[in-house]
Amino acid sequence: MGAPSPGYSLTIRVEAPATITATSELAAAVGAAGGSVTALDVVESGHENVVVDVSCNTTDTSHAEQIHGALDDLEGVTVRKVSDRTFLMHLGGKLEINPKVALRNRDDLSRAYTPGVARVCQAIAANKDDARRLTVKRNTIAVVSDGSAVLGLGNIGPEASLPVMEGKAALFKQFADVDAWPVCLDTQDTEEIIAVVKAIAPVYGGVNLEDIAAPRCFEIERRLRDELDIPVFHDDQHGTAIVTLAALVNALKVVEKKIEDVKIVVSGVGAAGHAIIGLLQASGATNIVACGRNGAIARGTEYTDAHRVWIAENTNPDGFTGSLHEALVGADVFIGVSGPDILGEEHVASMAEKSIVFAMANPDPEVDPVAAGRHAAVVATGRSDFPNQINNVLAFPGVFRGLLDAQTSDITDEMLVAAAEAIASRVSDAELNPGFIIPSVFDPKVAADVAAAIVAVAPAAVTAPAN
Repeated sequence: MGAPSPGYSLTIRVEAPATITATSELAAAVGAAGGSVTALDVVESGHENVVVDVSCNTTDTSHAEQIHGALDDLEGVTVRKVSDRTFLMHLGGKLEINPKVALRNRDDLSRAYTPGVARVCQAIAANKDDARRLTVKRNTIAVVSDGSAVLGLGNIGPEASLPVMEGKAALFKQFADVDAWPVCLDTQDTEEIIAVVKAIAPVYGGVNLEDIAAPRCFEIERRLRDELDIPVFHDDQHGTAIVTLAALVNALKVVEKKIEDVKIVVSGVGAAGHAIIGLLQASGATNIVACGRNGAIARGTEYTDAHRVWIAENTNPDGFTGSLHEALVGADVFIGVSGPDILGEEHVASMAEKSIVFAMANPDPEVDPVAAGRHAAVVATGRSDFPNQINNVLAFPGVFRGLLDAQTSDITDEMLVAAAEAIASRVSDAELNPGFIIPSVFDPKVAADVAAAIVAVAPAAVTAPAN
């Protein structure tokens, strides 16, 4: 599990003796310490010494310190500076605003601003729907978070969530040409969040809810969908469900099983687990056992929150009441959206022949993928350093591109299933194998295909005016 990652990438500036072996000795020291050298750049050179920037990937912050020490311990070598390349990328933020129109002279200014802009304002005042046509609303969404469930970090607050929301906005633009802006709220009160989002909604064509803890996220999404005339999409629920279904469609092809015939065990009954279960059932799954910390969710047990009550009433047809490990015996599919290292190799071995394991907890999955691969026919994770990365970026840019293009506020299961099928279809039968069940996040056609699928089935889809 300790593979060096670009997420822990360093550039270490060192001064070393000017010998023919200087750079090779630096590379050897990094390699011996378990790092992966990505570049060696001589930035200064003299008769006695050279200054070299050593760029390398590490596994975590403590490993980075070990590599720093390994270089510093070399005879004649001095470490001048250590730069974390991830932090460097975030300096000053990852977003900026650029005007779409040139303001070259007074004529341009009089049309973009006063006095000409007043006529556009009056047109919108007479017909609010014109805001979609004449303002940024047409192509802009809000990425809204309260910082209560950020990645695997938990409740770290709105300021600390901002780098994630910035990254999300950058992905929207990069993959689907959707303009998105982070809106990180300094409240975790359900009613306040709903009120704030409703108050800012006139600017936006849609709302992407992100990293809001369950169970509040369910109520927030439900209310905003009911009370706004723009689409509201909780990516941690429905984005995760879309890419999971897409991967499962192709994994089932690999193992030659049908979704209506397999037993699926889901670990994690929060926002993601709840949405995955719903979408799998919309696609034909009939035998799903969902497990929380205390084992299987089953009828006859009292639950305090509505989403667990729904799971109890709509899953586990055989009334199984045991642990996660017991539920896995004979199961065809494991889907994990819970926590790290909750399964051992022996638990995967207890599953049915040609089993499928999706261990999607980040950054550390529910089971070691290498160990799982000794027994399962198909293994996928949320990580980029293993095959079959199940990543929400395959879904949300194209979903919102489609929602904006269709000018619809409704989001239906039919649309979500269509999006999943569009993603799955990017892997052709000729390409499909146990190590390639889902397209790359950099496949340039994924977002467009997802958008087209959304538009094709969107309720009351309309064509945006040309001017």
